[in-house]
Amino acid sequence: MNLKKILTSTVLSLSLYNVAIAAPVEIDKVIGVVNQGVILQSEVDTIINRVKSQAKEQNQQLPKDATLRVQAIERLVNQTLLMQMAERMGLEISDSQLDQTLASMASEQGGTIADLRKTIEGTGDNFQAYREEIRKEITTQQVTRANVDRRIYISEQEIDNLLKIMQEQGQNTEEYNIGHILIDIPSEATTEDINNAKVRADKVIELLNAGQEFKRIAISSSGGSKALEGGQLGWMSVNEMPSLFAQAVKGKKKESVIGPLRSGAGFHIIKVQDIRGLQIVETTEVRSRHILIKPSIILSEEKAKTMLAGFRKDLLAGNADFAELAKEYSEDPGSALKGGEYDWTDPTTYVPAFKDNLLALEKNEISEPFRSQFGWHIVQLLDKRKADKTEQAKRNRAHGLLFNRKFKEESFNWQQEMRDQAHVEIFPAE
Repeated sequence: MNLKKILTSTVLSLSLYNVAIAAPVEIDKVIGVVNQGVILQSEVDTIINRVKSQAKEQNQQLPKDATLRVQAIERLVNQTLLMQMAERMGLEISDSQLDQTLASMASEQGGTIADLRKTIEGTGDNFQAYREEIRKEITTQQVTRANVDRRIYISEQEIDNLLKIMQEQGQNTEEYNIGHILIDIPSEATTEDINNAKVRADKVIELLNAGQEFKRIAISSSGGSKALEGGQLGWMSVNEMPSLFAQAVKGKKKESVIGPLRSGAGFHIIKVQDIRGLQIVETTEVRSRHILIKPSIILSEEKAKTMLAGFRKDLLAGNADFAELAKEYSEDPGSALKGGEYDWTDPTTYVPAFKDNLLALEKNEISEPFRSQFGWHIVQLLDKRKADKTEQAKRNRAHGLLFNRKFKEESFNWQQEMRDQAHVEIFPAE
């Protein structure tokens, strides 16, 4: 006897038992089997009704109900397989994780979870059912990511090749809005003439760095052809500039003052007034050190915290050395032998608790003990700097494009393999 018949028999038995009270009522209907799981008619109806509701709001035409049913069932089969995989992997989304996601979704719409609930219930949907749908969506995304990511490999050569193609297609071409001041020298200049011109050029740079208006100084000081226009050369790519300028501006940031650059005409001063065609990416990097204590059966949470508080007190009093304490006590194998120190790092790569506590510190300040998923920490901010990550951002973008393309391909292949290995039976519509 198959699963459909078992379920039908159960419903009929219960109905016959209560025949004197009421006629049999079909609560729900099994329309398919996926391994040990089932697909219910109510689940299909929910998807179809949601699609219809959205189409009505957008004044959109839909195919026939039979087609919608096939698409809804297909989605539920794939979702069921993914949820079964999540169960085998032991992957669960906690209520707190779910609430964080819902809060983020609500925040993007300028509201709270309570506002989101009102919106969902206003459309006639059950908010608790909506929550569980979001939980399933997060779960299936994480399952897919965990299984597909490891199937993807992207070589440096692939990235280089894509960057070359993007460059040839003009996707990485920058244009600079250039201001130019020329401190000219006579064609038969003496050493004194050249030195005097150099002194004037240095003075101009000093004024510009002090915030003086470029156009005004260009009108009053420049010997260039665009002096009366405030030295404005306008927008140009490096290929349109004199080679002396092109070499100087490449890689520079907006508002950079460059020079003096010597040529046969004199000393040139350039200001990069704006850049387009490229996103200049700057990030904050930090150098830090920390001590990690992991609670255990022997060492309680409170004891670990108290232990670190004692270390901090000794450090602030000058009675202990941070590096020596880290080497002796820290349970972070990656940094303990180096005195707890991490080299220059983008703090966004750290777990949130560590990042937030670190960025709240002033230089050389030591944090209070705090908890992360790894245990209890104290951390010291050693230094902070701005880093230009524009070139890395280009490579990251190329990597992202390649990854997304491969992820789509491998995701389809992986799900198809999973589907081929599964037992899927869909019952005909009655």
